Amino acid sequence: MLLSLLKILFFFAVVMALALGAMQLSETGQMLRIQYGGMEFALTPVKAVIALLVLMVAAWLIFKALGLILAVLRFLVGDETAINRHFARSRERKGYAAFGEGMLAVASGEGKLAQDKAAKAAKYLDQPHLTNLLAAQAAETSGDTKRAIEIYRNLLEDDRTRFVGVRGLMRQKLAEGDTHKAMLLAQKAYALKPRHKEVQDTLLDLQTREGDWKGARRTLKDKRNQGDLPKDVALRRDAVLALKEASEVLAKGNSISAREAAISAAKASPDLIPAAVLAARSYVAQKDYRNASRILEKTWSVRPHPDVAAAYAEIVPDESPAARMTRFERLIGSNRDHEESRLLKAELLLAAEDFPGARRALGDLAEKHPTVRTLSIMAAIERGEGADDSVVRGWLTRALTASRGPQWVCDKCHNVMHEWAPVCDSCGGFDTLSWTEPDGPRNRPAASPTGAEMLPLLVGSPRKDDADVPDLSEPVQPHPPGPAEPEGKAPPRRKEAPVVAPGMVPRESDYRVIDEPSATVTTPDPAPKAEPEVMGPPEPMGPPEPQDAGPHGDDTVASPLVEEPVMVRPDVEPAVEADWTEDRKRP
Repeated sequence: MLLSLLKILFFFAVVMALALGAMQLSETGQMLRIQYGGMEFALTPVKAVIALLVLMVAAWLIFKALGLILAVLRFLVGDETAINRHFARSRERKGYAAFGEGMLAVASGEGKLAQDKAAKAAKYLDQPHLTNLLAAQAAETSGDTKRAIEIYRNLLEDDRTRFVGVRGLMRQKLAEGDTHKAMLLAQKAYALKPRHKEVQDTLLDLQTREGDWKGARRTLKDKRNQGDLPKDVALRRDAVLALKEASEVLAKGNSISAREAAISAAKASPDLIPAAVLAARSYVAQKDYRNASRILEKTWSVRPHPDVAAAYAEIVPDESPAARMTRFERLIGSNRDHEESRLLKAELLLAAEDFPGARRALGDLAEKHPTVRTLSIMAAIERGEGADDSVVRGWLTRALTASRGPQWVCDKCHNVMHEWAPVCDSCGGFDTLSWTEPDGPRNRPAASPTGAEMLPLLVGSPRKDDADVPDLSEPVQPHPPGPAEPEGKAPPRRKEAPVVAPGMVPRESDYRVIDEPSATVTTPDPAPKAEPEVMGPPEPMGPPEPQDAGPHGDDTVASPLVEEPVMVRPDVEPAVEADWTEDRKRP
C-alpha cells in the first residue's frame, strides 16, 4: 500500500513539473531564432519543444528505413539473416504450439494425436532434445515399443538427454521382463544421477531379484546416507541382505565370512529368525556352545519360533529327555507366557513321558486356539494316559480341519510360503514375510470330498469324560430274533413286505407296510374257535387212536394222521433248523 502511494505521489510530481515548465515557457518573451540560407525562423519556446520532438521521431524513422534498405541490400548480395529471423519467429510460435498440444495429448492418453503433434513440433522447432522426448512418450502411449526404443537410443547421443534415454530403455526392459539388462541400465542411470529416488528404488529391487546382495547393500547404504530411509528400517533391510550374502558365502565353502555376516545380521536385527539360527549353527560348528545358546535365547525373548527351538536342540543333540527339559527351561523362561513356549514345553514333557505335566503346560490352548499342532499334542497326551482309541481319534479328526497355525505370510499380497525368503515369490516384495497366522481359507486344509468334518461323529468325541459315546472300533453284531419285547418297552417295528407269488420279482407297487413285532414268527396264530379242540402235534410212533363221531356223524376234529398246514411267507424261508428254535413247540 505504501508503494502505491509513492507511485501516485511521483506521478503527480511529474505532472506538476511539466505543467510548471510549460507555464514558464509560455510566459517567457524570448524567441528562438534560426537563420539558414538567408532565411530566419522565429519560434516560441513551446514551438521549439514541439519541433524538437518532431525532429526526434523523424530521425528514428530515417534510421529504421536505412536499416530496412541495408537488410534488402544484404539479401540481394546473399545474406539471408534478416529475412530468416522474420520467418523463424513464426515457425517457433507454431512449433511451441504443437509441442504444448502434444504434451496435453500424452497426458490424456491420445497416442496417435501425440505422435502427429510431435512430428509437427520436430518440423518447426530445431530442438531435438525436446521433440525427441515428446516423440518417445507419444510412442509409449500409443504402444509402439520399437519406435520408443529407437528414439531413446537417439537420446543417448546428447549429454542433456542421456539420463532420460537410459531411464527410458530401463523401463522398456522391465516391461519386457528382462531384469538382468534392466539392472545394468539402472546401474548406468544411478551413476549419472545418484540422488534420483526412483532409480535408487528400482536398482535396489532389481539387485534383490537378481541376487546381487553385495550391490544391494551398497545401494541401501547410499539411501540411508541420503536420508531416504529411517535408521531402523535400513538396519533391518541390511540385516536381511547380510543374511542372504552369508548363505551364499557358506554355500561356497567360506564358513568364516559366512559366520561373521550371520552374526552381524543377528546383532543388527534380533527378530530376524533365520539370521539367528544361521549364526547359532555357525557357533556350534566352532564348538562355541555358550554364544550359540545366548543368541538363540535373545531371539526367543523377542520372537519365539520352532526353528529357534530346533537349533537350540542341536547344541546338545544326544541328551536325555529329562536333561533336555532342564536345559530348555532357560530358553522357555525368557518368554514363558508366549503360546510357542507353552507348546514347546508340552512337547518336551511328552518326550519325557510326563503326560499330566504336558496337559498342564498346554492348558486351554486346544479350546481357545485349536490348531493342528495343539490338537495333535492333545491326542498324544490322551494316548499316553491310556484313553480309548475313539478319544484319540476324535482329537486327530479335529486336527484334519483345524488351523495350521502361524506361517510365513507376505504382508503385501498375503501369500503363504513354506520357508523364509527375502523376496516374496508372488509379488516380489522385499522383506515382507512375517511369522503370523494367515486369515481366511489360506490357513485351512483343503475341503475333503469324503466329508472329513463328519468324522468326529463317527470315531468318537475328543472329550474323555463322555461315557455315553459308543466304541465303533469293532463292528456291531446284530441281535438274534427272539420273543417280542414286553409292553411299554419298545414299539412294534414297521416293515415293507412285497405281496407276490413265490419266484416272482416284486415291483414297487407290490410292497405294503406291515407292523412287525420284535420277535420273528414263522407261523401265524390260528384263529380262535370255540367248539373244536386243537390237537397237538402227532406222535411220531404208534397206531392212531379212534375218535368218536359227532352228533351228526361227521368228523369235527382233524384226523391225527393229517398235519395242519403251515402258512409261510413266500419270500422268507423259515429258519426251522436254527439253534434258537430248538426244543420249542409250534403253537
